[in-house]
Amino acid sequence: MKIGLVKEVKNNEFRVGMTPSDAEAYLHAGHTVAVEQGAGLGSGFSDREYADAGCIIQEQAAQVWESDMIVKVKEPVASEYRFFREGQILYTYLHLADNEPLTRALLEKKVSAVAYETIEGRNGGLPCLAPMSQIAGRLAIQEGAKYLEKTFGGRGVLLGGVPGVERGRVVILGGGSVGTNACKMAVGLGADVTVLDLNLERLSYLDDIFSRQITTLYASRSNVLRAVCQADLVVGAVLVPGAAAPKLIRRTDLARMKPGAVIVDVAVDQGGNAETTHATTHDDPIYTVDGIVHYCVANMPGAVSRTSTLALSSATLPYGLRLAGLGVEEACRADPGLRAGLNCYAGACVYGGVAEALGLELRTPEQLGLAR
Repeated sequence: MKIGLVKEVKNNEFRVGMTPSDAEAYLHAGHTVAVEQGAGLGSGFSDREYADAGCIIQEQAAQVWESDMIVKVKEPVASEYRFFREGQILYTYLHLADNEPLTRALLEKKVSAVAYETIEGRNGGLPCLAPMSQIAGRLAIQEGAKYLEKTFGGRGVLLGGVPGVERGRVVILGGGSVGTNACKMAVGLGADVTVLDLNLERLSYLDDIFSRQITTLYASRSNVLRAVCQADLVVGAVLVPGAAAPKLIRRTDLARMKPGAVIVDVAVDQGGNAETTHATTHDDPIYTVDGIVHYCVANMPGAVSRTSTLALSSATLPYGLRLAGLGVEEACRADPGLRAGLNCYAGACVYGGVAEALGLELRTPEQLGLAR
């Protein structure tokens, strides 16, 4: 199979879908790899490294998009839709539940779209989403602390405080991978941290591992509202795999929050946890609504591209090799976890969360002969 590695075109996206050593793994398995010129530079990988691994360096993105399987990091943007073709495998983050134009383009061109974020591990979990969730959770506190500075319109609060001054209050909505990693960073900075979740077992786990350095609350509407209104920094970390994120912060809630408080909405790819969330970029990362600073960059890990690329490619490579070696149909039949990553196939939407969010007809993998 011919594998294509294109340069990311999303604003300030410096990650790349595979490293030179990943490319070697595809080549060793008998595939060819075409790499768009400059694709890896943002993550510190030169064209020479890919060429030395045995890749074909192509000057134009269109040449790479002719490949049987495209490996990316972020979802294609509108200017890339013209490259789609029937039967092509697209292997990347997609977040289709909040992106109807992309979904319809994939369905129209009958692309086999496999989403990193919905692939399931053999023991549960989302192995290709986990590394970016870890990075995004840690970055959420780093970025939130920065935008709390008065120069950015924040409250002028130092999260860790100093002797004689109360610590900044951090509220984390969701105790999953993003929330746990945000919690690690916030506790490390010395902040006053509260985590809310609907899963009491998860709250017990967090209470144990952080040795009562945090407050855990059941995520009822009243608890969420009270915590958010007391917070200096709120991290939105509630994600439902492949579906639209729940809106936990209402527009009317902002008026009750502290002026200059910051919301970092990590769930922005799926629509966000706040009603006032809309995607921003690293070029223009924040906006203010009713006195509340919103940081809603849709590709947060792209800012630490070297770390992110190495972490992501380690997780995605095994599944990519399976897709390339067996083809999408046989790979899905052989691996139920990988089958869960298939969102679009042969013009049909095959992922329930996407179909529900966009009002599309759902065809199951079983109906399409993709399950044994």
